[in-house]
Amino acid sequence: MAAARPLVPGLFASLVAVAAALALHSLVPVLPAMTIAVVLGILAANLPGISRPVFGVLRPGLNAAGKHLMRVGIVLLGLKLVLGDLLGLGWQTLAIVAGVVLLSFAGVWGLGKIFRLPGDAPLLIATGFSICGASAIGAMAAVRGTKQRDTVLPVALVTLCGTLAIGMLPLLMVPLGLTPLHFGQWVGASVHDVGQVVATAQTAGAGALAAAILIKLTRVILLAPMVAAASLLERRKRPAGAIGALPPIVPLFVLGFLAMIALSSTGWLPEGVRDAGSVLQDIALGAALFGLGSAIRVRELLGSGLRAVAMALLSWLLVAVLGLLAVQLISH
Repeated sequence: MAAARPLVPGLFASLVAVAAALALHSLVPVLPAMTIAVVLGILAANLPGISRPVFGVLRPGLNAAGKHLMRVGIVLLGLKLVLGDLLGLGWQTLAIVAGVVLLSFAGVWGLGKIFRLPGDAPLLIATGFSICGASAIGAMAAVRGTKQRDTVLPVALVTLCGTLAIGMLPLLMVPLGLTPLHFGQWVGASVHDVGQVVATAQTAGAGALAAAILIKLTRVILLAPMVAAASLLERRKRPAGAIGALPPIVPLFVLGFLAMIALSSTGWLPEGVRDAGSVLQDIALGAALFGLGSAIRVRELLGSGLRAVAMALLSWLLVAVLGLLAVQLISH
């Protein structure tokens, strides 16, 4: 109990920030609550007077939120998936979406290498851009053993580009000649975070939103096999004598994610339970993103992250083009 006491101030601050993010989202629905949570964290880390406790007494709890509550959010994300709905898309559509995810992952990872980003940054950014944003980054970082501070830049870049998509993609719908259905599919295939997908697609109506969510959740379900593949590769790289240090093939929280998908797909859960799970997922993920955002010092980001920002913008363009090509294939 005494060991957990230092975590309380930071965890409480994270929950207060989530409440503020959700309140602002209810007032301005076009702004995703998760994006607001990251921005609040960045502001807390950089505003004079507030930054001192953020890097002092609040830091242990904020770090705990960024790591552990992220995993809780990933588990609860599974409640949003129903296998029957995804299978209803047809195997051709599922194969196209899987192809987009793989090509996006490979392309973004390659750009990260070309831009010489350090450490696991290319892998984490590729995972976030191709699957489901910050949640995917957290899952991949866990199997790689990536230090939490090294996930801060990838999360910031995913948030930046996802927010850019909210403003830019609706403006391109008419020039590209997309119907609301095709626009929703494009958003689902190319925007990173689930909340950002909702904010972008809802501008074209309920039909676009439904199509976007279905395609997006098809990408989300690929989180488990991608993480498992990364874990297997990580195990093969470890020396034979380091058996005790090997990561699990599928981390416990990813198994929880799969279990929630299975439970959701049975049809046994009342709608109220699913809604409650969605709220809890927003709270957990929002607190985690606030914790990660609160570790971003803008001065350091501008000093060392401009190359990463350029790489992320090119990656965003690549994923958007691949998503658009997928829509053309699906519609024929």
